[in-house]
Amino acid sequence: MWIWCALGLILLATEMALGTIYLLWFGISALCVAIAMWVFPNTPQALQFVMFAGLSISSLAIWKLNYKKTETHSRVGQAQGEEIGRIGKVTEPCGATQVGKIQFTQGLMGAREWPAVAEDAIEAGVDAMVVAVEGNALKIKKI
Repeated sequence: MWIWCALGLILLATEMALGTIYLLWFGISALCVAIAMWVFPNTPQALQFVMFAGLSISSLAIWKLNYKKTETHSRVGQAQGEEIGRIGKVTEPCGATQVGKIQFTQGLMGAREWPAVAEDAIEAGVDAMVVAVEGNALKIKKI
């Protein structure tokens, strides 16, 4: 019984140090086997290992089936793909080697004006469409 209890506590302590959640189920299973050994002290070793394996695998499987991971970090200010295809007006000329600016009537990712780059030279006053986000600049093309 004490061996299972020690194993369970070691696994739970390791889980607390690592934070993976996987070792939690093995630690709880070992503690359950320790409780079973306290209630039924003459249980054969083979049955103890079968109980531990069964409890561990079943609890891990149940957790994996019901666990829905949610994002804990905010995606505010990060490109999501919705900005591709948006049309704006070039306010400063841009090209392959020159960073210009593009302005939108409605804010795009929190701002109305963005640095812009393009494969071909685009002069100011021309409408352009966003084709990609490259770092903190928008890649645009003339429409």
